[in-house]
Amino acid sequence: MFKFQKKSGLIKKSRGFSLVEIMVGMIIGLLGTLVMLQVYSTSEARKKATTSGGDAQTNGSIGLFNLQRELQLAGYGASSPKLMGCNVMLLTGVPINNIAPITINHADIPAGDANTDTLLVVYGNANGAAEGDTITGNNPATPTLYTVQSLNSFQVGDNVIAQAQNRAASCNLTLDKVTTIDSATSEVTVLNGAGGMNQGTLFNLGPSPRIRAYAIRNSNLTVCDFMTNDCRDASKLSNTNVWVPLVNNIVSMRAQYGRDTNVAGSMDGIVDIFDQTVASTTTSPAVSSVQCGWLRVSAIRLAIVARSAQIETTNITSIAPTWQGSANVPINLTARSDWQKYRYKKFETQVPIKNISWQETVSGC
Repeated sequence: MFKFQKKSGLIKKSRGFSLVEIMVGMIIGLLGTLVMLQVYSTSEARKKATTSGGDAQTNGSIGLFNLQRELQLAGYGASSPKLMGCNVMLLTGVPINNIAPITINHADIPAGDANTDTLLVVYGNANGAAEGDTITGNNPATPTLYTVQSLNSFQVGDNVIAQAQNRAASCNLTLDKVTTIDSATSEVTVLNGAGGMNQGTLFNLGPSPRIRAYAIRNSNLTVCDFMTNDCRDASKLSNTNVWVPLVNNIVSMRAQYGRDTNVAGSMDGIVDIFDQTVASTTTSPAVSSVQCGWLRVSAIRLAIVARSAQIETTNITSIAPTWQGSANVPINLTARSDWQKYRYKKFETQVPIKNISWQETVSGC
């Protein structure tokens, strides 16, 4: 199509685009835009998958590292047969029943999210001997005074537990605190004290022992410190100052004891089975005492499952991850109806409880 214009006395000829040419150009532009949007969408999907998978990888690694470190320390200063299985009253007035280095699903701890386990971990941080110190003098008239063999093992502010020479059938003990030390008489003075401890043992858990409960709550790995809070209180499960979140998007924690199943009196300290049972006088095989049952637990199998923070619009996980303790049965994640719209990473380990293994085999167990 030609158009003639007159300008400054001259006739000028100019050319434009036809309707067909314009439509072809628009189609090419639209196709180019469609291709770019498709590339962008694919790139974002891959980025989201990588990022969300990376979140789960990071959170799971941090969660497993924290728990593994705690399990490795479990029992330090509190793994003696004289203590394990006893009930201990804390200075806060909160009792811990059937104390042990590690307890899976302790009866005093409210359950976590559905289909998850809880852990109670106990250990001290004293500078002295973990097996305790002999009490060479304890006058019933002054029960707060203990004469000990190794005075240098104690410091003011240390948390201690006194156990009689002969363990009572109903083993009820008290966590106490050292107030003064007399180097001239080798006497340790405590807040409350207990009589009848001559030739008994004074266990030192140090200035800041750890009695911590771990649970999955609201899809977070949380911890509660028994030294400052009553972790038994079900009304405080949502209080983040009591059950402190450690790692977000941890949706499952499963644990099993690794224990020796040899018949009573012939324990060899070798793990024969992983389960959630502690041998007692009524199990098969039976053992002679509660403490013998705990002494046979020398390892923990642990698995945690981390979830991506990003929920997808469609189901992207068809089968939940498995762990060795489930005999290839997927870990139950169905507490959330939309669980299949997340990505998951499973982390698993076996941790030896060194402070029990060092006890070696015990006569009669």
